[in-house]
Amino acid sequence: MFACQYDQRFSYCLYVPLSHHDQIDRTYPLAVVVHGTGRTAMQYRDAFADFAETHQCIVLAPLFPAGIPEPGNLSNYKFIACGDIRFDHILLAMVDEIAKTYRVRSDRFLLHGFSGGGHFAHRFFYLHPDRCLGVSIGAPGVVTLLDYDHDFWVGIRNLEAEFGIVPDVDEMRRVPVQMIVGGNDTETWEITIEPGSWLWMDGAATADGNRQDRMLALKASFEREGITVQHVVVPGIGHEGFRLVAPVQEFFASILDRQ
Repeated sequence: MFACQYDQRFSYCLYVPLSHHDQIDRTYPLAVVVHGTGRTAMQYRDAFADFAETHQCIVLAPLFPAGIPEPGNLSNYKFIACGDIRFDHILLAMVDEIAKTYRVRSDRFLLHGFSGGGHFAHRFFYLHPDRCLGVSIGAPGVVTLLDYDHDFWVGIRNLEAEFGIVPDVDEMRRVPVQMIVGGNDTETWEITIEPGSWLWMDGAATADGNRQDRMLALKASFEREGITVQHVVVPGIGHEGFRLVAPVQEFFASILDRQ
């Protein structure tokens, strides 16, 4: 784990193909894999090691520790901003940092996140589609719809006021998108939002139900704006991110093969 020099409260680990030491003329694509609430960053890095060797790709797995900025905060990174912390800026700083050491194509990268990482991935995509080579959104429990009728986090009506960025839907249409969830991922105990919850706001029930329902609502909001979505439901799997790695890697491989 390396401390991010932009903000040393956060860190990252890497997998760099062995060929990097010898093939000095080669530049490598980058895949970023964002952990869920369990903060299993190193395990995700390891799960993508064979993929990195096969496809000659560098893998970056950031770690956004729980308890920042206040004790017990498990969801700090999921909604991109928490207090004065901008997690999208932190990730981009990590990418810039490794580009100073490794021969990596840092202008655009593949992005996958599961559960809490799926929260981060689709919201990052709204803000930075120009940095995304492809986006895989894995089973987020709460979704921000591509919806101009509600404020963030429900929709994106006030995204510019919140983040200083106007959503570029034209650019989003150019990026391959995968939405992936286990077929048995139907529990709602962790994702129910009720009045009085810290997440409650006008429109909070717009995309309700379980993760299947919320994924379909997110997909529909993308497709209404002309964004093509590869929707993958993996049968026999619950809320188990590591069991979804293989189809995510197939999606990433299909993008790299076209490069």
